[in-house]
Amino acid sequence: MGGNRPRLSIPKTTREKLWDLVGAGSFAGMIGLVVMTWTSLPDQVPAHYSLTEITRWGSKYELFILPAIGFVLGLSMHLLEKFPEVHNYPERLNESNARAFYLNSRQMLNVMKNTCVLVFALVSFETVAIAMGWVKGMFEWFLPVVLIGMIAPIVEAILKRRKIT
Repeated sequence: MGGNRPRLSIPKTTREKLWDLVGAGSFAGMIGLVVMTWTSLPDQVPAHYSLTEITRWGSKYELFILPAIGFVLGLSMHLLEKFPEVHNYPERLNESNARAFYLNSRQMLNVMKNTCVLVFALVSFETVAIAMGWVKGMFEWFLPVVLIGMIAPIVEAILKRRKIT
């Protein structure tokens, strides 16, 4: 098939729609939190983290970087989601299994897209929470949850992809 892969119209699944709500909701929440707390935020907020501590404090204006990166990543992945025929597939892709491969790849990308946006929202929340004094330090569970949240959809998609004939 190579560069002549079929272009199929595959409606979004309920799962994809729910994940899109998670992504959009977390993005809106991230923006809302920053806007609602803006006048109360101190001039300096956590700006960089190591695994266990804050390594740099910066201007509260740096809080706009997280939503900007989340938006660019989310938009890029959203556009890539719309064209599953350009994704990378094994050689066994053919006319009869293209739909299954496209759906598998698109669903994985959908979860990854919305997980990325959710991660940026959680980092924004953590930054605001520390700056506002709502919490004393970083959330210890953050890195393990992020790693599991990013790896699990990939593993799930690979396992499902292996069953496509």
